[in-house]
Amino acid sequence: MPQDKNIEKTKPEIVGPKPVKTPAGGKITTSLTEFINNIVFEAMNMGSSDIHIEPRETDAVVRFRVDGLLRDILTIDKNFEQPLIFKLKIAAKLQTDEHFAPQDGRIKFNLGDQRVDTRISIMPTTKGEKIVMRLLSSEGKSFQLEQLGLRGDYLTKVQRAYQKPYGTILAVGPTGSGKTTTLYSILKLLNSREVNITTIEDPVEYDISGVNQIQINPKTELTFATGLRSILRQDPDIIMVGEIRDSETARIAINAAMTGHLVLSTLHTNDSITTIPRLIDMGIEDYLISSTLNIIIAQRLARKLCESCKSEYKLAAKDYDNIKTIRPDIAKFIKTGSSLYKANGCNKCENTGYKGRIGLYEVLNINEALRDIISRSGSNDEIFEAASKDGLKLIVEDGIDKLKEGIISLPELHRVTALKE
Repeated sequence: MPQDKNIEKTKPEIVGPKPVKTPAGGKITTSLTEFINNIVFEAMNMGSSDIHIEPRETDAVVRFRVDGLLRDILTIDKNFEQPLIFKLKIAAKLQTDEHFAPQDGRIKFNLGDQRVDTRISIMPTTKGEKIVMRLLSSEGKSFQLEQLGLRGDYLTKVQRAYQKPYGTILAVGPTGSGKTTTLYSILKLLNSREVNITTIEDPVEYDISGVNQIQINPKTELTFATGLRSILRQDPDIIMVGEIRDSETARIAINAAMTGHLVLSTLHTNDSITTIPRLIDMGIEDYLISSTLNIIIAQRLARKLCESCKSEYKLAAKDYDNIKTIRPDIAKFIKTGSSLYKANGCNKCENTGYKGRIGLYEVLNINEALRDIISRSGSNDEIFEAASKDGLKLIVEDGIDKLKEGIISLPELHRVTALKE
């Protein structure tokens, strides 16, 4: 960010992960740029994905999203709020005199050895303008599929799927379930000088050296659909589409897979099997789905127990009975007296009991039996029965394995696998 002149304001300090009221009164010279840089630097150190600056009646609160959940970090004096918003608008090249309409922009930060791109969204509320900054690391993440939580038979099936020269790999799940990270990890494994890999994304989240990455821009009519058409004229071997949002994009992606390209993309569905009727609803014919799909990876992200402070316990009878009532799908895999692990909290995990996240997966491998069922418009029950014979385990079952190993806690498994009524 460009440096601004020092301004005389109440000093906004970042003091650890607890909410801290900015000291009132006194004349302490500080820099808006330094303050914003400190917030972003602290967010990066804590592994945050988003920074929220929320206006309230008498102050504003800064919150970080860490491991999928928001944490209050500090409060800002109300007098400091407007200069802060003004500075962010200037840096993001937004209209500084617009206070009643949403605005979106980007800011790049150079924090020592780290370069961080942020996508900034400003939204008017009844208490003032709310800011959300999505942190996009330009250095990329070097996750291996095993580190993400894929292992055993599921890992083998995914490896076979991306080694095929053509077809479609779909990562599905709700927003924030790690779909893009899974696809990036696969792209890094496929990345070599012998192939042309092109992506079209919104936004480009991590830079991958050697990969042609395109940022969609609706203002110039560069959408997923139009961009994908152009990519097909660029002699690609492998294509990643950030998200299949509409029928047009779905059709182009499926046709690309059918004509000899390996296509990776994401879709918003709850599980692997319901992805197939979702594609049919988008106007894709049964026979095209059956002939082009390689694999569907459904996933969720669960917080990992902190290795430094987790502790083992035996599941009490009354707790088991409660689980049996509210989550019978979990209860059938455990019993009274089962050895589980719980969160406690220590300095290493900011007293939360959790540190980092891991994926819970459901991998639907499209084999010949499933291709036959899909092509003749078979039911979801038929697909599930055939997939189960091929080793399909539900997301909750993968979570049970990680629960018993002490990687995640029972409350966390319940939280991330509970479906809305």
